[in-house]
Amino acid sequence: MNSALPTASILPLRVSEVSYAVKGKYLVQNLSFELSNGPLTILLGPNGAGKSITLRLCHGLLQPTAGEIQWENSASGSTRGHQAMVFQHPVLLRRSAAQNINYALSLRKTPRKERPELIRAALEKVGLSAFADQPARALSGGEQQRLALARAWVLQPQILFLDEPTSTLDPAATHAIEEVIRTFQKMGTKIVMTTHDLGQARRLADEILFLHQGRLLEHTSGKTFFNRPESLEARAFISGELLW
Repeated sequence: MNSALPTASILPLRVSEVSYAVKGKYLVQNLSFELSNGPLTILLGPNGAGKSITLRLCHGLLQPTAGEIQWENSASGSTRGHQAMVFQHPVLLRRSAAQNINYALSLRKTPRKERPELIRAALEKVGLSAFADQPARALSGGEQQRLALARAWVLQPQILFLDEPTSTLDPAATHAIEEVIRTFQKMGTKIVMTTHDLGQARRLADEILFLHQGRLLEHTSGKTFFNRPESLEARAFISGELLW
């Protein structure tokens, strides 16, 4: 939507021997993987596995203690404008739904005359057209999450990181969010998301990164992971056993 941004792809994203420690304690350790454009990627694992930290490292919110995170074509300019992240509890302004999206566009320096159509299209994409003038913080949890997705998507990121986007939502709201995620993927946005919900992972994942105790144990297709998991920890997780 923003012609000022270059079209060179920032993918693949290469993570090489990345570790992250706090006060000497490693929360993730020796992570190595590559994320290419196309497949919907899910980081899966029990609570405390390091999923959210890995997402934040990839997005640049945290800096690794060791190792390297490298984007394609990063030497030609900043990659920040090509990626976005939506959190489990999105931060919304005390403004209307439309004004929340307008604020994101203003930060991107999108011309004012272009914004109304972009806002309309973004709200329509997530099924919130009727709520354009409603206070964002008065929306339901599922509606707020869809608004956060619209606000991120309107900037046309090449990659969208989602941290447990449905963990607090009921089944109907979860279904609505998953439909939005599928739509964004079909439109060419790379989706990388965390979840501990096996059902959701089965429904959405093209590829799985399975983490346990801060280490990457498996990186494979969703089908292979659920049908033929290689690690004992993955088999236990899929079976519903407690892991710590």
